[in-house]
Amino acid sequence: MIWFDLVTPKSVLFFKPIIKILQDLGEKVLITAREGDDYKEVVELLRLYNFEFINRGTFGGGDLKDKLHASINRQKELMELVVQYNIEKLVCLSSVDAVRVGFGLGLDVYNFYDIPLSDYKTNFKKALPQARLTIPLATKMFKPFVVPDEVILRFGLDKEQIVEYDFIDPLIWLKDFQFDKNYVNKIYEKYSIDRNKFTILIREEEYKASYVDKKYPFLYESLLDIHKKFDANIIIIPRYESEYLKKEFPFTYVLEEKIILQHLLKDVDLFIGGGGTINTEACFLGTPTISTRSFICHYDKWQIDNNLMLWTNNKEELIKYIEQVKNNKLKVNLNIIKKMKVDIEMFVREIIID
Repeated sequence: MIWFDLVTPKSVLFFKPIIKILQDLGEKVLITAREGDDYKEVVELLRLYNFEFINRGTFGGGDLKDKLHASINRQKELMELVVQYNIEKLVCLSSVDAVRVGFGLGLDVYNFYDIPLSDYKTNFKKALPQARLTIPLATKMFKPFVVPDEVILRFGLDKEQIVEYDFIDPLIWLKDFQFDKNYVNKIYEKYSIDRNKFTILIREEEYKASYVDKKYPFLYESLLDIHKKFDANIIIIPRYESEYLKKEFPFTYVLEEKIILQHLLKDVDLFIGGGGTINTEACFLGTPTISTRSFICHYDKWQIDNNLMLWTNNKEELIKYIEQVKNNKLKVNLNIIKKMKVDIEMFVREIIID
């Protein structure tokens, strides 16, 4: 049996087609997840896509002590669960708890990671905690071409343990994407959004994550000015709680339910994102994208260098970039994306054959 621990929205989307192929081949799969009072995105997405899963543990929140406490408890819960099954392999997107349990129980650990450093060079002072706690324990380490081998090797793995692939992660779930305008229109109708106006979609940074130093306020401070200057619809995808967003920014539309976001992402005029995955999705869907993330990783740098995305860390530049988008002066370089090939079967072979 193959165990998948899915603890981020990206891991659900990324492993969805891989799990389906494995199940079609007759492989038995165990899926585990986690949630918390203010972090339900993962389980909502699993339910949206009709995954059968077992919930173990919670999200620890923004405090480091709470994170550690939640992690220790979750590892214990996962260990007690996993030993009930005939598990041979763990597959995950750098799940600290699952990797520790899998390694401790002698399982093969197949780890995927796209952002080992909050830096686009090789400054290991900026190594993410998840990378430090998972990469050294991997049996195989899967990485996209944008991350140099040197990064993985410096974590203590050998060259033959590295499996590189030649595409950017979101293509695995976007390659067969079919845009549905009716689906988007129902969202606009539900929230009484006038789509004839300039429409901006916004995603907060994951400021409670252990790899983000603090909550950077400049995007929040810019929202009212953006609304007034551009007479824009501003739609926010909450990262955590939504009530404070609705209270603090009553002129915005705060999404309340989990949706198939790619349809909305494709339709809006501009996406402003403080994270990684949705930024990349927007680029690949041809939507002008501005990153307000507090750091630039290898992924971000590649997208910026190839005219797929802009990055800023101040209000004045953000306003300037939005003006360029509204005046249709920024075009996404889709040619580089069209050349990429997704080989899901390669992942399946690497996971099964060992």
